[in-house]
Amino acid sequence: MNASPVKSTLMKGFALIWIIHHNKELKAMSQTFIKNHQYNEIKKQIGRLQKACMTVSDRKVIEAVRDETAAKISALFSDADEKGKELLGGLETLKEEADFRRYMSALEPYLAEFEPVTESGIKKLFPKIKKLKVPNLAEMDFRHMTYLGWRDIATNRLFIVYRQNGKLLGVEGKYAPSNKKGVCFACNRHAEVALYTAAAKWKPTGASSDYYRAIGNYLCVHSETCNENITNVDALETFLHGVLVGP
Repeated sequence: MNASPVKSTLMKGFALIWIIHHNKELKAMSQTFIKNHQYNEIKKQIGRLQKACMTVSDRKVIEAVRDETAAKISALFSDADEKGKELLGGLETLKEEADFRRYMSALEPYLAEFEPVTESGIKKLFPKIKKLKVPNLAEMDFRHMTYLGWRDIATNRLFIVYRQNGKLLGVEGKYAPSNKKGVCFACNRHAEVALYTAAAKWKPTGASSDYYRAIGNYLCVHSETCNENITNVDALETFLHGVLVGP
């Protein structure tokens, strides 16, 4: 028996209301809030939990790892709204390999991009370099980027562009490949590194006109690798601050 015209109209009305409400929820949830280094830390913690689930037979141990994982992820987003917390939660349902893959895949739409930069914007950061070679920005995946880094092999220079508190910062320095793996100061992972040395832009009070001070540390040769591994920006920001502002 067909529904009456009035009932059919009401049903369509309720359906429309549900769609509008659902779309509002999706719109609210579509706001990106997970930075690249936070995503990498989540991936690291989820990988640790997955390993425990796959290799440990003691359920109490697994639950302890699960609770610790939840606490560490929650600590990354202390100011997240309820929808964000809901998205990041639900670790008790992760048991099989497919569950962990789905969890990480569900976070992808909420990755906050490194705000795209323009070639002219980058060149303004390095006004003294007249023939600055800027990488092909169209090929960059800004979602999985904490900083933009590239090398000019011809001059043995390495450039870093980083956005902090809404402001673009640029640092360039010399790099000397070590031709071996070491620990990168920025991502704290074992990778192919180079000694990166940048001249400080500041001078202490009373310093002579020829004052020079350089700050150096071992950095990943390939910024793509560094961006894949970095889970905390403190060391990177400390380095940039030391070069641009001072101790």
